[in-house]
Amino acid sequence: MSLELEELTERDGLKRALREAEVRVRGADAVRVNGRVIQAVGLVIDGFARVSGLGEICRITGGRGRPEILAEVVGFREGRVLLMPLADMAGVGPESEIVPTGRPLEVAVGRGLLGRVLDGLGRPQDGLGPLRWEARAAVHQAPPDALRRRRIRDILPTGVRAIDGLLTVGRGQRLGIFAGSGVGKSVLLGMIARYTRADVNVIALVGERGREVRDFIERDLKGGLARSVVVAATSDQPALVRRQAAWVACAIAEYFRDLGFDVMFMMDSVTRFAQAQREIGLAVGEPPTTRGYTPSVFAHLPRLLERAGTSPKRGSVTGLYAVLVEADDMNEPIADAVRAILDGHVVLSRDLAAQNHYPSIDVLQSVSRLMIDIAPKAQQDAAGKLRELLATYRDARDLVNIGAYVKGSNARIDWALEHLERVNGYLRQDMNEHTTYEETARRLVELLPS
Repeated sequence: MSLELEELTERDGLKRALREAEVRVRGADAVRVNGRVIQAVGLVIDGFARVSGLGEICRITGGRGRPEILAEVVGFREGRVLLMPLADMAGVGPESEIVPTGRPLEVAVGRGLLGRVLDGLGRPQDGLGPLRWEARAAVHQAPPDALRRRRIRDILPTGVRAIDGLLTVGRGQRLGIFAGSGVGKSVLLGMIARYTRADVNVIALVGERGREVRDFIERDLKGGLARSVVVAATSDQPALVRRQAAWVACAIAEYFRDLGFDVMFMMDSVTRFAQAQREIGLAVGEPPTTRGYTPSVFAHLPRLLERAGTSPKRGSVTGLYAVLVEADDMNEPIADAVRAILDGHVVLSRDLAAQNHYPSIDVLQSVSRLMIDIAPKAQQDAAGKLRELLATYRDARDLVNIGAYVKGSNARIDWALEHLERVNGYLRQDMNEHTTYEETARRLVELLPS
């Protein structure tokens, strides 16, 4: 290239850079204009402010020496901005200043988060000092593109026999755990967090009782904390914080996925996430629909659940989502909507829990939609035989319990009764017992000889 051509190219580049800088300067605000609060009713702060759009974070002065609080833009009404606080809004009053930040909520991410417990906004709450982070990520991100996701072909062992043998999970699959209260849901999640072969666990505790957070970490999770990140927003936190805890945990899981790690993402529970969004929707004027849930609840569920999965190149987020069903009704609105989105479901039975059968997984009500694609044929055949045995016994159970069944009357019932105890022994597993996937599959194949 000649000297003249080099000089011409350099001048053109300089002119282009100057034009781009001029556009940015002309479009920028010379003076940041703060807004002010008009009224605060219930969960919503109403005021005038110049904001960029929904999801922007604003700072609101507390007044009377109180610290400022953060709030998120959740709506607009007749030229005013509707904000919901991310903390207790005591002290906010008329004429309090609204200071837009121009940015959505972001969370610090990095390998230094492993072993840490964060609040619903991604701030440390374990007393171990500041976070060591490598980047900041927006909590609201689009799910992976449907046609760019890698197909799920690899098994992800969980260490729980009933799941690995009969409901085999793939790397990047999304599975729901449907249960009423008090049937061993938290213990099961703790077992999976300790025994799974995933590289990293990201655990979102949304709307939990305050006592249960420490119980889960010290009793159920135990040594699994070293490779885990826990995001906890207890039931006393504002609805917006409880909702944001799920998004924060998703952003952290996606960061580790993009580094090439296989991430186990666990959320307890989707139901409380939906209840938090219902509170937000009703506060900003959405009409209630089925059981009081607002339309935004059913719009947010797929956005949340679809963020798990495989990435185009490497890494995956395998999602386990606990659903706390109301009155043990597996067809209530949230359970029904979640079940339609996920790649399978594990149902925990109160009857099995009452029999001291843990984990209380009802195999006949549970399914993994990807097991047929990833599990060996011999394991699938053995799992089918075990299901046949349990279904046969369930049909004949009442006759057997009242003594009306006579041995020899039905060969299949005799077969089910003969092997029932062995099958239950296989399905039962102590919370401190770990079984490898290879041993689980071998024992299942040997369990019911032809």
